[in-house]
Amino acid sequence: MRQTTTALIVCATAATAIASSAAAEGELNLYSSRHYDTDERLYSDFTEATGITINRIEGNADELIARMEAEGANSPADILLTVDTSRLERAKDAGVLQAIDSEVLEMRIPASLQDADNQWFGFSQRARIIFYDKSDVTEPPLTYVDLADPAYEGMVCHRSSTNVYSQTLVSAIIENHGADAATTWAQGFVNNFARDPQGGDTDQLRGLVSGECDISISNTYYFARALRKDVDGLNAEALANIGWVFPAQNAEGAHMNLSGGGVAANAPNRENAIKFLEYLASDQAQEYFSAGNDEYPAVAGVGISPSVATLGMFRPDSVDLSKVAKNVPAAQTIFNEVGWE
Repeated sequence: MRQTTTALIVCATAATAIASSAAAEGELNLYSSRHYDTDERLYSDFTEATGITINRIEGNADELIARMEAEGANSPADILLTVDTSRLERAKDAGVLQAIDSEVLEMRIPASLQDADNQWFGFSQRARIIFYDKSDVTEPPLTYVDLADPAYEGMVCHRSSTNVYSQTLVSAIIENHGADAATTWAQGFVNNFARDPQGGDTDQLRGLVSGECDISISNTYYFARALRKDVDGLNAEALANIGWVFPAQNAEGAHMNLSGGGVAANAPNRENAIKFLEYLASDQAQEYFSAGNDEYPAVAGVGISPSVATLGMFRPDSVDLSKVAKNVPAAQTIFNEVGWE
């Protein structure tokens, strides 16, 4: 997900309502770093079903967390929604979330996709997989470990080490293989870079089209989105020449990113906040995460959109993402050691 670096955007309908910290029956104050227009359907359906009005503040995840810290006990925030386990764990560590008890969430959301202390829950997923230029690569890497093979020197594009997707991927490798193995892998991976790390996930796919690289890593929903609708630089001809591999199918499985949320520590509308999280775990909302934004549902058995289904079946890594999030500081140390910019 590309983070917005602009100032926080206050939705017009929310500005006045959120200014007051007083609890108001029938309201929910949502702080969200999900920037997708398709989420509007999630919000409107929830309001239609419950009568609860959603007031929103949208912005960069780190800015929202810092804002909640600064607001303290007077914060009007009821919910924080964001992308990636590391950010959810960052919010927990900052003390801006609270533990909740919900039989619905415990039943619907797999244990590996929720915080051990029930402070955050995952509601949608994206697989981080290998893409390659089919005209230049006849034997693509089949695992994340293979990406460090010298055979792929000068062929690989990836994002910078400051990006949360990079951080969580290396954190998962630490959890699955140990810190020493992760360091060795990261050094080989960096040695195979075709260019300095740059851009977002869509830019990694465009690098395959432009010929800057032959292999890249991206979250699935960027590619699925391009299959579903026009994305600059990724037309039908370009997409036809891109192959993909779900890595480590005979090992740990494909690494998964998470989008999720939790109830704010000082939520003035706590019960409404829990209702909203439970709604996000419903079949209706889960189906919309896939149909509207090309993601994988967090709840087992929920159908996926045709664009996502095109990528095929695979085995995901079932590692506990709460544990993975705690490895981010160790991942940063590895980035510094191997010169991953």
